[in-house]
Amino acid sequence: MRHTISALIGIGACCFATSGSAQKIDWQVFAEPFVSSAHAQTIDWQKVDDTLGRKPAVTGDVHRYGFPRTDLTVALDGVTIKPALALGGWVAFKPMHDGVMAMGDLVLLESEINPVMMKMIANGLEITAVHNHLLGASPATFYMHVAGHGDPVKIATAIRDALAESKTPLKTAAPAAPPPAIDLDMAQLDQIIGVKGQANGGVYQFNVPRRDPITEEGMTLSPVGPMGVAIGINFQPTGGGKAAITGDFVLTNDEVNPVIMALRTHGIDVTALHSHMLDEQPRLFFMHFWANDDAIKLAKGLRAALDKTATTKS
Repeated sequence: MRHTISALIGIGACCFATSGSAQKIDWQVFAEPFVSSAHAQTIDWQKVDDTLGRKPAVTGDVHRYGFPRTDLTVALDGVTIKPALALGGWVAFKPMHDGVMAMGDLVLLESEINPVMMKMIANGLEITAVHNHLLGASPATFYMHVAGHGDPVKIATAIRDALAESKTPLKTAAPAAPPPAIDLDMAQLDQIIGVKGQANGGVYQFNVPRRDPITEEGMTLSPVGPMGVAIGINFQPTGGGKAAITGDFVLTNDEVNPVIMALRTHGIDVTALHSHMLDEQPRLFFMHFWANDDAIKLAKGLRAALDKTATTKS
């Protein structure tokens, strides 16, 4: 995505230079909401949908496509993990003045990592992270974060061709049965976490935004949930009021160890700490976690960790 800088310089020279001298350019103008909103109207989203073989969830100007690993049966601590808990790969497209910014997080088996990576690189996409989110899961799953900038159909084609090197389902199938009910006190969970959760595929999910804006190469990453920069917390009921929890905290450097202490003090395992992006501001760290215990008890532990971060609370 760094090559966008040279493209912007060329555009700026044409648009802002005056006779004999160039004026000082405010590059932030390219990140203004009206730029991406206007450009969104010119994108043929149907072609993107057709290329990726699925419909997106649309929030604001962001089109987010899900690639859940419904083909895998992954177990951890006796819990069979639902795709919405920890196996939900995705790619989000956000319009920019000369195309789209694409960001994603793909779920892969170990044997799939390098074939998918090579295809991504060959088609001009960037790999921004490869790592685990869970510990001790069988089979082990890994997570490849990708980024790109340019023509949305070309990027969609690159993603589709790369995922074809894995066993990720490339055609969406109708659900065999309605998702199970969330057997948890969702109202109390909402109150403790401080935002309204949403049921998805038998999992109760929260997106907790940070107060500070997050940018990538001058573009504000919003809405934060679809762009993968909100704190994500997922509860999967495991019976008797218990739940398996996982997700990731989005943290600045000074928040990392206070959040570790809060999670461990409340019996929640920290399973990974790493970056997801290369050029974001402020610099962010993503902390993944796991526990399977009383859901209300775990929610209180998560709330204690959230209190160590600069997040919003309704």
